[in-house]
Amino acid sequence: MSPLTVSTSTTRTVLIVGKESVGKSQLVSSLTGRAAGETNFRGSTVVVERYRLGETEYVDTPGILRSSDTETTRLALNELDAHDVVLLVVQATSLDQDLADMLPLVAGKRGAVIVTYWDKVQQGEASQEALERLSADAGVGFLSVDARQLTERNRQQIAEALEDPRVFEKSTLTARAGWRIEPRPGLLEHRIAGPLLAVMLLFLPALATIYGANEVADLLHPIVAGWVDPVIAAVDTTWPSWTRIVLTAQQGDFGYGLLNMGPFLLVWALPTVLMFALILGAYKASGLIERINVALHPLVRPFGLSGRDVVRVMMGFGCNVPAVISTRSCSSCSRGPAISAIAFGSACSYQLPATLAVLSVAAAATGTQPVVLTLSFLGYLLVTTLIYLRLTSGSTARSSLNVLMTPSRPFMQWPTFSALWREAAGTVRQFLFQAMPIFVVICVVASLLAYIGVLDLASRILGPVMSLFDLPAQAALPIVMASVRKDGIFLLAADDGLSFPMTAAQALTAVYLAGVLLPCLVTALTISRETGWRKTARLLARQAGFAMLFALVLAWGGRWLS
Repeated sequence: MSPLTVSTSTTRTVLIVGKESVGKSQLVSSLTGRAAGETNFRGSTVVVERYRLGETEYVDTPGILRSSDTETTRLALNELDAHDVVLLVVQATSLDQDLADMLPLVAGKRGAVIVTYWDKVQQGEASQEALERLSADAGVGFLSVDARQLTERNRQQIAEALEDPRVFEKSTLTARAGWRIEPRPGLLEHRIAGPLLAVMLLFLPALATIYGANEVADLLHPIVAGWVDPVIAAVDTTWPSWTRIVLTAQQGDFGYGLLNMGPFLLVWALPTVLMFALILGAYKASGLIERINVALHPLVRPFGLSGRDVVRVMMGFGCNVPAVISTRSCSSCSRGPAISAIAFGSACSYQLPATLAVLSVAAAATGTQPVVLTLSFLGYLLVTTLIYLRLTSGSTARSSLNVLMTPSRPFMQWPTFSALWREAAGTVRQFLFQAMPIFVVICVVASLLAYIGVLDLASRILGPVMSLFDLPAQAALPIVMASVRKDGIFLLAADDGLSFPMTAAQALTAVYLAGVLLPCLVTALTISRETGWRKTARLLARQAGFAMLFALVLAWGGRWLS
């Protein structure tokens, strides 16, 4: 059946369409009382979301950037072609510009215009008369709302407009609202202080993880271990041997089965993912993220990224899977560098705790301050990621003509609890229902490979190669394991101490090589699903080459400095 064919079903489908950050998701969430399933920071939904309210199904689409070739814009335009009834959402503060950009896309459709951020307009007869002029010129209803706090009258007006939706007959209007409202520039708009403040705000989620989420994980770890250890012991002593291969697989002194690692993935990763999601959700819901994007753009453009992409890379410190998926909102020239930066430089919620644990043990063993090793690792990771992007990103992405596509400067507002939950829930769902199933599959595969000796063989083959990096041969196994799952870095500190003697420089080299040589298989499979296996294979080969080069510099440079 053609998408525009009238169905005999009583269900009515209404498409929600508009630019980025105009409040589409907030509007439909407030209208239906439901949270979105998958959302991206900066207000850009990266998938089509469907909400049901009675006999009406609302379809929330990604934000449209008219001058953009993003995957999300293409997705929204495809949905627009397939539906007849639309609610066009525009922002009151840039009303004339939004209408000029969006009306040509909905011409011939039926529906109404929802004007959000109406609370930012000076209330009175003049503003209401302007809205009535626009409505009369366009031939469709114009409804002004505060999407965060819909009134019963708002709901009734929207329902009435959809009962008998009128046709968008014009693609351009002669009437004008006559205003454009922007807040005054703040500290983030300062030429010098703005970028510095933006960088500080950008690193806040990582610092919160190190000093917040990891503390929570430290408290939960012994509790969960007390529940899981007896089960593991029972499986090892009474269950058939074939079940132990998958559930309690051992690689030396390290348990690598589903029971050994599955519960602790939630203990270590979930608090990190949740904290990242809440902080980034607060940034987005408050309007802060857009100002950070603008402030950072001149700094990161020489590395092939836009200001919008940097926050996606930081999102990878929570979980690489939603971060990679969120790159659907990147332009075609910057999506590749953004994915490369996530795969190379985003130490995910499993890698980061493992790395910090090993560095802490190495500091104790070598008499070094833990904070020195931690800052050295993070600093070197940042510098090498920037060098990697500079050398591998295309000239188009680095061009000074690559301007940041962003709407007008947003108003700052306190985020509501519902807005925070809507932003965080999507990321957590992606972690639980996309990353976790892949993790389970990889865990089973890794256990089988360990059982038949493939991982041990790989570590023996690579053992002599470790001398190139000034590392003992035993470091090969953790590096092989970390290339499958990043928690393999823990093997460098087995038995609550360094499993083999290393200097501070060697410990830094080992955790760097284990963390950066290849992304974990969960990330690699997600990238493959998003971009195709050929592009993924090239990305992995390129990343491995640069990682080995940077590790060599760290190994021998660190030895010379020490």
